[in-house]
Formats: sequence, structure tokens, C-alpha cells
Amino acid sequence: MAPPPPPTPAARILRDYGWDLLLGSIAAFYAVMVPYTKVEESFNVQAIHDILYHNHHIDKYDHLEFPGVVPRTFIGALVISLLSSPAILMMRIFHVPKVYSLLAVRLMLGCVTLTTLRLFRVEIKRKYGRHVEAFFVILTAIQFHVLFYSTRPLPNILALAFVCAFCHAVNLAYSFWFKGNFLCTLQALIVAAVVFRCDMVLLLGTIGIALLLSRSFSLLEAVKCCISTVLVCIVLVDSIMWQRILWPEFEVFWFNSVLNRSSEWGTHSIHWYFTSALPRSMLVAYPLCLVGALLDRRIVPYVLPVALFVVLYSKLPHKELRFIIASIPMFNVSASLAAGRIYNNRKKSGWNFLYVLMLGAFLVSLGYSAVTFMASYSNYPGGHALKALHEADSSVKEKTVHIDAFTAMSGVSRFCENENPWRKILEGGRHFH
Repeated sequence: MAPPPPPTPAARILRDYGWDLLLGSIAAFYAVMVPYTKVEESFNVQAIHDILYHNHHIDKYDHLEFPGVVPRTFIGALVISLLSSPAILMMRIFHVPKVYSLLAVRLMLGCVTLTTLRLFRVEIKRKYGRHVEAFFVILTAIQFHVLFYSTRPLPNILALAFVCAFCHAVNLAYSFWFKGNFLCTLQALIVAAVVFRCDMVLLLGTIGIALLLSRSFSLLEAVKCCISTVLVCIVLVDSIMWQRILWPEFEVFWFNSVLNRSSEWGTHSIHWYFTSALPRSMLVAYPLCLVGALLDRRIVPYVLPVALFVVLYSKLPHKELRFIIASIPMFNVSASLAAGRIYNNRKKSGWNFLYVLMLGAFLVSLGYSAVTFMASYSNYPGGHALKALHEADSSVKEKTVHIDAFTAMSGVSRFCENENPWRKILEGGRHFH
């Protein structure tokens, strides 16, 4: 009997990268359809713009005029700018409108985020099998928030994705954890907490304690790892950019946790993450996650510290989904174990009903995500308004437009600027350019 013919190059690509192409296509669709950004992303968006368009002329940077409530790190913006700079250079040569530069930047961030998610997915396949891997991808694909946020330059997404070429963050931490490389897991979480989101120290604490209790490493090794990683992470970049000596995330920690001033931006009940945020973001994976932990005890040592992270975060009165988005990939693994078990037993009595019920819940989740996307599409009136204004008659030599606070918070950024004849003025008479 003749051996089967070797797979074609296209078949090999689909075999090795098919799941990545699926997730990447959905994330790119979200980015193309909703290219604008909101106030939560404003610092990193403006920082990336200034690095790309003003380079070393720091005196022209937006953050010096509009510093915000607390300083943020430039490290993520700097790395994304460097990765995006070849594409942006070509766009500037061919005079492509700036808004397409924003799209290029967001797609680059999406590539980085999904690359780290791929590394986690590979470890899921190695540890639990291809069926669990497949359901992990399917659940991620039919959920709206993870892929929608994956291209948005929020500090939480930068923490979820990466820090720099040789450092790691939450998705990589999960992959190292599954691989059994525990010190790298610790380093990755330290980087995420020290550089991007100080609140990741809660996830670092719960996972670190779990690893210590399981004797994955000694306390001395953990202390040495923490000190060395922190010293590497606290670099001069932010002090140069902000023109004063500082550690941005320490100031954020002081503002949010010590002074507890984050509650000035609204509060939710202590159970909000478990009764609203996670059900809306995880959809069918939310009940499946609980079932997975009951059916397969192997996942409990991984899910329990992450769930404890959400519990501890619930103590903070000001709550947003993006604060705990790092927990969703791990919860999806537990849900995938449950879905895989139901799928493998679908021909047995009783299980076949659960299988049909699960497929129906998948369809309902997909429909809910479609409705959520349509709502998000209409949630950037400032960006759409400025685009319509630029497309209006430009026969007048110079035009002036006032951009109020609401418009600047709902889609307008420096990437949305067009060249003359428009001159933009921010609220208070401050120039947008």
C-alpha cells in the first residue's frame, strides 16, 4: 500500500496556524470595523502617535500638555511603535491618511497579543489534547471582549500580551505555568505588575503562593527572582519621557489602592465581577468553567489562584471588565475541558442531551457577541463625527473646529487629524495639534 502523499504547503499552514488565522481574522475584523479608540486607551494611543510622528522631540509630546490623573509607562507604546514603524513610514511616503496608521498600530498589537495566546494554546494542546485546544479556540472566538480588546492599547492588554522582546506577561506566564517553568511564570507576572498594571500584583500573589505551597520553588529562589526582575523592569525610559524621576505604576498603585481615589470614576457592588462582568464576557464558557473544574481536577490548581485574584480584586469599589480580563483565558481552559468531555461522550445516553444543549448555547453566545459588536460599533460618535467633518466641503482656506471633552473621550485622537485646512481646538482653547 502506497504511503499517503505529503501535505501541500497550504494544508501544512492550515494544520499549524489554522486556529491562529481564525482568531486573527476576527480580531482584525473588529479593528477594521471599529478603528477608533476611547478615553481608557488615550495615553498609549497618543504616546504611540508622538513616538512615530515626533520621534525625539519630546517637547511636542501630548502627555506634557495633558498628563492625565496618573502617569503611565511608555514602554509598551515604545515597543509597539518600533514594530509598527516600517508600515507607518510607507504610509507617510505615500501620504496615506493618518487614521490608517492607527489601524496599522492596532493590528500590530493584535499580532503580539495573539502570538502570546498561541503559545498558551500550544501548551493547552500538549497538556490536555487537541479537543480541548479546539474548544479553547472556539470559546475564545465566540466571546466578544477578548478579541475586541486584543488590538486596543489598554495597559491591561499590554500586560496580557507582552513587555518587550525578551520579557513576558500574563499569557506567557500561563504558558510557562503549564510547561512547568515556574520561575519564568513568576518573572512574567512580575513584569506585568511592575511595568503595566500594578494590580497584577494580586495575580502574582495568588499564583506565587500556590507555587510556593506546591514546592515548585523555594522562598529564597522566589525572592531572588523578584528582586532581579524588578531591577530590570524599572528602567530610565519613563523618567526621560516624563522629564522627572518616577515609577509610573507605583504612583498608580498609590492613587488607586492607598488613596482609593479610583472610586471617583464610579463603583459597583462587591459581586459585580461574578454576576455581571464574567457572565457577559465568557457567555457559555462561564457555566462550563465550573463544570470543568468539577469534572477534571487537573485544572483546579490553575483555576483556583486565578479565581482568588478576581475575588481579591472585587474588594476595590471601582470595577471594569478590563481589570480582570487576564483571568478569562485560564477560565476558558476549564470550560474547554468540560466541552471536550461532553463532546467525547456525546453518543452516550444523557450526554447527548448535554451535547445538544451545549451547541445551542454556543449559538446563543455567538448571537450575543454579534449584538454586542453592533452596540460597540455605534459607541464612538466622536471619531465618526470628525471623519464626517473631514469629508465635508474643504474649499475654505482654513477651518476651525472645537473638540469638546465628550468628543475627545469617544473616538478622537491625534491619529484622526487631517492636514490643513482644518485646525482643531480642544476644550479650554488648547490646540489639538
